[in-house]
Amino acid sequence: MWYLLATSLAALSLNKSLAYLMLGLTAFLGWKQSILDAPALLVIALIVIGWSVVEWLRNKNNKYTYLVEGLCVVIAVALVLHAIPGFHNPKVLDAVVVGPQSIPFSMYFNMDKAVVPFFLITCMPTLFVAKPLYKPGKVGWGILVLAIPALLLLAVALGGLRIEPHAPEWFAQFALANIFFVSLAEEALFRGYLQQRLSRVVHPVVALLIASLIFGLMHYSGGLLLIIFASLSGIIYGLAWMWSGGLWVATFLHFGLNCVHLLFFTYPMYAPHASV
Repeated sequence: MWYLLATSLAALSLNKSLAYLMLGLTAFLGWKQSILDAPALLVIALIVIGWSVVEWLRNKNNKYTYLVEGLCVVIAVALVLHAIPGFHNPKVLDAVVVGPQSIPFSMYFNMDKAVVPFFLITCMPTLFVAKPLYKPGKVGWGILVLAIPALLLLAVALGGLRIEPHAPEWFAQFALANIFFVSLAEEALFRGYLQQRLSRVVHPVVALLIASLIFGLMHYSGGLLLIIFASLSGIIYGLAWMWSGGLWVATFLHFGLNCVHLLFFTYPMYAPHASV
């Protein structure tokens, strides 16, 4: 079912009807496999209902579209925070240690977080493709890509990471989850929706900074260093969105940073008392 869910997310920007059909099939399989209970199935149903209602309001009278949008955003945030019951996300990696200087790492396939783009595209039709707000040229893009290893090396200098190459056997599972169930969901909320919505009422650079700071604060459980690191990485992803208007561009830069982090540095963090 996880490949079906990933395919539905990949199709969402191309064919909404097909994407919603595949989401429905995924929900059925999730229920059969005891991954989804009644509250989660209700959330999936709300996705389809919300899409239908917003389309009707958009064609008839947009008086209540902001109310529906607010509801969709609240639910999306709750899903990102895993605050809605009924989702029994399976743990696919349990306290694995990728290297001798890395802390233990667990990973889940989070269906609640994965469906966030379905909610947000309901109220933001330009979620995946918007008009670029600035065109920097090849040099600008080159600098942005180089900012990924530069940021990770900054984390090394600050003591949060160490250089430690890895080749984990579970990389395929990591890539599937990180692209579709983590990076896409977070970029949809913070860049595709929040930064885009803010850019319509304030200067795009201000919108970039606000969205990046909120993204950083969402990582408060990891401490101040992680908040700073996440905020700076949010600026990288936000610039990618601002320069391209493409949600997938920001998503793949997000995945790219996480991938470089996993393959070449302590992951997810450096264990200060680990034996070298």
